[in-house]
Amino acid sequence: MAGYTRLEVAGTMGDTGMVPLFYHPDIGVGKKVLRACYDGGARLMEFTARGDFALEVFSELNRYALKELPGMIMGVGSITDAGAASLYMQMGANFIVTPSLREDIALVCNRRKVMYSPGCGSLTEINRAEELGCEVIKLFPGSIYGPGFVKAIKGPQPWTSIMPTGGVSTERGNLEAWFGAGVTCVGMGSKLISREILDNGDYTALENKVRQTMGVIDSIRKHLMN
Repeated sequence: MAGYTRLEVAGTMGDTGMVPLFYHPDIGVGKKVLRACYDGGARLMEFTARGDFALEVFSELNRYALKELPGMIMGVGSITDAGAASLYMQMGANFIVTPSLREDIALVCNRRKVMYSPGCGSLTEINRAEELGCEVIKLFPGSIYGPGFVKAIKGPQPWTSIMPTGGVSTERGNLEAWFGAGVTCVGMGSKLISREILDNGDYTALENKVRQTMGVIDSIRKHLMN
Protein backbone atom coordinates (compact mmCIF):
# COMPACT_ATOMS: atom_id res chain seq x y z
CA MET A 1 0.00 0.00 0.00
CA ALA A 2 1.31 3.44 -0.94
CA GLY A 3 2.53 5.56 1.94
CA TYR A 4 2.14 8.86 0.08
CA THR A 5 -0.86 10.43 -1.65
CA ARG A 6 -0.68 11.41 -5.28
CA LEU A 7 -0.58 15.08 -4.28
CA GLU A 8 2.29 14.46 -1.88
CA VAL A 9 4.23 12.72 -4.65
CA ALA A 10 3.50 15.48 -7.15
CA GLY A 11 4.48 18.06 -4.54
CA THR A 12 7.81 16.35 -3.92
CA MET A 13 8.46 16.21 -7.65
CA GLY A 14 7.85 19.93 -7.82
CA ASP A 15 9.91 20.68 -4.71
CA THR A 16 13.01 18.66 -5.65
CA GLY A 17 12.82 19.03 -9.43
CA MET A 18 14.36 15.65 -10.18
CA VAL A 19 13.38 11.98 -10.31
CA PRO A 20 16.31 9.54 -10.67
CA LEU A 21 15.55 6.42 -12.75
CA PHE A 22 17.32 3.17 -12.07
CA TYR A 23 17.23 -0.59 -12.53
CA HIS A 24 19.70 -3.28 -11.57
CA PRO A 25 18.96 -6.96 -10.87
CA ASP A 26 21.32 -7.01 -7.87
CA ILE A 27 19.51 -5.93 -4.71
CA GLY A 28 22.78 -5.02 -3.00
CA VAL A 29 23.72 -2.64 -5.81
CA GLY A 30 20.21 -1.20 -5.73
CA LYS A 31 20.47 -0.41 -2.03
CA LYS A 32 23.79 1.37 -2.51
CA VAL A 33 22.37 3.43 -5.38
CA LEU A 34 19.33 4.32 -3.30
CA ARG A 35 21.47 5.38 -0.36
CA ALA A 36 23.75 7.49 -2.53
CA CYS A 37 20.82 9.27 -4.18
CA TYR A 38 19.16 9.80 -0.81
CA ASP A 39 22.31 11.18 0.81
CA GLY A 40 22.72 13.44 -2.22
CA GLY A 41 19.30 14.96 -1.57
CA ALA A 42 16.96 13.02 -3.87
CA ARG A 43 13.63 12.08 -2.34
CA LEU A 44 12.15 10.12 -5.24
CA MET A 45 13.28 7.05 -7.12
CA GLU A 46 11.67 5.50 -10.19
CA PHE A 47 12.57 1.83 -10.29
CA THR A 48 12.44 0.94 -13.99
CA ALA A 49 11.02 -2.58 -13.88
CA ARG A 50 12.59 -4.13 -16.96
CA GLY A 51 14.16 -7.42 -15.87
CA ASP A 52 13.12 -10.86 -14.72
CA PHE A 53 12.04 -10.97 -11.07
CA ALA A 54 11.99 -7.16 -10.99
CA LEU A 55 8.98 -7.29 -8.66
CA GLU A 56 11.03 -9.12 -6.04
CA VAL A 57 13.89 -6.64 -6.37
CA PHE A 58 11.55 -3.67 -5.99
CA SER A 59 9.91 -5.22 -2.94
CA GLU A 60 13.26 -5.53 -1.18
CA LEU A 61 14.36 -2.03 -2.16
CA ASN A 62 11.10 -0.51 -0.96
CA ARG A 63 11.42 -2.33 2.37
CA TYR A 64 14.94 -0.94 2.66
CA ALA A 65 13.79 2.59 1.88
CA LEU A 66 10.96 2.40 4.41
CA LYS A 67 13.33 1.20 7.13
CA GLU A 68 16.51 3.14 6.41
CA LEU A 69 15.64 6.17 4.24
CA PRO A 70 12.81 8.21 5.79
CA GLY A 71 11.06 10.36 3.23
CA MET A 72 12.32 8.46 0.18
CA ILE A 73 9.36 7.93 -2.16
CA MET A 74 9.64 4.79 -4.27
CA GLY A 75 7.78 4.42 -7.54
CA VAL A 76 7.93 2.11 -10.55
CA GLY A 77 8.43 2.85 -14.24
CA SER A 78 8.33 0.93 -17.53
CA ILE A 79 4.94 -0.54 -16.60
CA THR A 80 2.89 -1.69 -19.59
CA ASP A 81 -0.38 -3.09 -18.23
CA ALA A 82 -2.85 -2.73 -15.38
CA GLY A 83 -2.00 -6.13 -13.89
CA ALA A 84 1.64 -5.20 -13.40
CA ALA A 85 0.67 -1.81 -11.96
CA SER A 86 -1.59 -3.55 -9.41
CA LEU A 87 1.19 -5.94 -8.36
CA TYR A 88 3.65 -3.13 -7.77
CA MET A 89 1.08 -1.11 -5.85
CA GLN A 90 0.62 -4.14 -3.59
CA MET A 91 4.37 -3.94 -2.96
CA GLY A 92 3.99 -0.31 -1.87
CA ALA A 93 4.72 1.64 -5.05
CA ASN A 94 3.84 5.29 -4.48
CA PHE A 95 3.66 6.21 -8.15
CA ILE A 96 3.44 4.44 -11.49
CA VAL A 97 5.15 5.63 -14.68
CA THR A 98 4.58 4.27 -18.18
CA PRO A 99 6.17 4.85 -21.62
CA SER A 100 2.76 5.63 -23.12
CA LEU A 101 -0.74 6.61 -22.02
CA ARG A 102 -2.69 3.58 -20.81
CA GLU A 103 -6.25 4.19 -19.65
CA ASP A 104 -6.45 0.78 -17.97
CA ILE A 105 -3.52 1.76 -15.74
CA ALA A 106 -5.07 5.14 -14.97
CA LEU A 107 -8.18 3.35 -13.70
CA VAL A 108 -6.38 0.96 -11.34
CA CYS A 109 -4.21 3.79 -10.01
CA ASN A 110 -7.24 5.98 -9.39
CA ARG A 111 -8.94 3.19 -7.47
CA ARG A 112 -6.08 3.27 -4.98
CA LYS A 113 -5.41 7.02 -5.18
CA VAL A 114 -1.89 6.33 -6.44
CA MET A 115 -0.20 8.86 -8.71
CA TYR A 116 0.07 7.86 -12.37
CA SER A 117 2.47 9.61 -14.76
CA PRO A 118 1.97 8.43 -18.37
CA GLY A 119 4.31 9.05 -21.26
CA CYS A 120 2.66 11.43 -23.73
CA GLY A 121 3.80 12.95 -27.01
CA SER A 122 0.95 15.19 -28.16
CA LEU A 123 -1.39 17.81 -26.75
CA THR A 124 -4.31 15.44 -27.32
CA GLU A 125 -2.64 12.74 -25.22
CA ILE A 126 -1.75 15.24 -22.51
CA ASN A 127 -5.32 16.50 -22.32
CA ARG A 128 -6.69 12.97 -22.11
CA ALA A 129 -4.21 12.08 -19.37
CA GLU A 130 -5.29 15.11 -17.37
CA GLU A 131 -8.94 14.14 -17.83
CA LEU A 132 -8.00 10.76 -16.35
CA GLY A 133 -6.61 12.47 -13.25
CA CYS A 134 -2.88 12.53 -14.01
CA GLU A 135 -1.05 15.22 -12.06
CA VAL A 136 2.36 15.15 -13.77
CA ILE A 137 2.73 14.17 -17.42
CA LYS A 138 5.85 12.37 -18.57
CA LEU A 139 7.17 13.73 -21.87
CA PHE A 140 8.82 10.77 -23.55
CA PRO A 141 11.21 10.56 -25.22
CA GLY A 142 12.20 14.06 -24.16
CA SER A 143 15.09 14.27 -26.59
CA ILE A 144 12.71 13.97 -29.55
CA TYR A 145 10.37 16.77 -28.45
CA GLY A 146 12.74 19.17 -26.68
CA PRO A 147 12.12 22.23 -24.50
CA GLY A 148 10.39 24.04 -27.38
CA PHE A 149 7.52 21.55 -27.23
CA VAL A 150 7.09 22.15 -23.50
CA LYS A 151 7.08 25.92 -23.97
CA ALA A 152 4.44 25.63 -26.70
CA ILE A 153 2.21 23.49 -24.44
CA LYS A 154 2.63 25.71 -21.39
CA GLY A 155 1.48 28.76 -23.36
CA PRO A 156 -2.19 27.77 -23.70
CA GLN A 157 -2.05 25.33 -20.74
CA PRO A 158 0.00 26.86 -17.91
CA TRP A 159 -1.59 24.39 -15.47
CA THR A 160 0.00 21.37 -17.15
CA SER A 161 2.87 19.80 -15.19
CA ILE A 162 5.47 18.10 -17.37
CA MET A 163 8.39 15.78 -16.56
CA PRO A 164 10.67 15.13 -19.55
CA THR A 165 12.51 11.82 -19.48
CA GLY A 166 15.09 10.64 -21.99
CA GLY A 167 17.60 13.16 -23.27
CA VAL A 168 17.87 15.10 -20.00
CA SER A 169 21.47 15.54 -18.88
CA THR A 170 23.20 16.96 -15.82
CA GLU A 171 24.72 19.81 -17.83
CA ARG A 172 23.59 23.25 -16.75
CA GLY A 173 22.70 24.38 -20.27
CA ASN A 174 20.43 21.39 -20.78
CA LEU A 175 18.69 21.91 -17.45
CA GLU A 176 18.32 25.65 -18.05
CA ALA A 177 16.55 24.93 -21.34
CA TRP A 178 14.08 22.50 -19.76
CA PHE A 179 13.27 24.52 -16.65
CA GLY A 180 13.22 27.73 -18.64
CA ALA A 181 10.53 26.13 -20.80
CA GLY A 182 8.46 25.44 -17.68
CA VAL A 183 8.92 21.79 -16.71
CA THR A 184 7.92 20.75 -13.19
CA CYS A 185 10.76 18.26 -12.82
CA VAL A 186 13.04 16.08 -14.91
CA GLY A 187 13.56 12.33 -15.01
CA MET A 188 17.21 11.24 -15.19
CA GLY A 189 18.60 7.79 -15.82
CA SER A 190 22.01 6.92 -17.23
CA LYS A 191 23.09 10.56 -17.48
CA LEU A 192 22.92 10.65 -13.69
CA ILE A 193 23.50 7.03 -12.63
CA SER A 194 26.09 6.16 -15.23
CA ARG A 195 27.42 2.76 -16.20
CA GLU A 196 30.90 3.96 -15.22
CA ILE A 197 29.76 4.71 -11.66
CA LEU A 198 28.09 1.31 -11.39
CA ASP A 199 31.04 -0.58 -12.88
CA ASN A 200 33.44 1.15 -10.49
CA GLY A 201 31.10 0.93 -7.51
CA ASP A 202 31.81 4.61 -6.89
CA TYR A 203 28.74 5.51 -4.87
CA THR A 204 30.42 8.53 -3.33
CA ALA A 205 30.75 9.96 -6.84
CA LEU A 206 27.04 9.26 -7.41
CA GLU A 207 26.09 11.00 -4.17
CA ASN A 208 28.16 14.03 -5.17
CA LYS A 209 26.68 14.05 -8.67
CA VAL A 210 23.12 13.95 -7.34
CA ARG A 211 23.87 16.75 -4.87
CA GLN A 212 25.52 18.87 -7.53
CA THR A 213 22.73 18.36 -10.04
CA MET A 214 20.05 19.23 -7.52
CA GLY A 215 22.04 22.34 -6.61
CA VAL A 216 22.13 23.37 -10.27
CA ILE A 217 18.37 22.85 -10.59
CA ASP A 218 17.74 24.89 -7.45
CA SER A 219 19.90 27.77 -8.66
CA ILE A 220 18.22 27.77 -12.09
CA ARG A 221 14.77 27.92 -10.52
CA LYS A 222 15.75 30.74 -8.20
CA HIS A 223 17.13 32.69 -11.14
CA LEU A 224 13.93 32.15 -13.13
CA MET A 225 11.86 33.47 -10.22
CA ASN A 226 13.80 36.75 -10.07
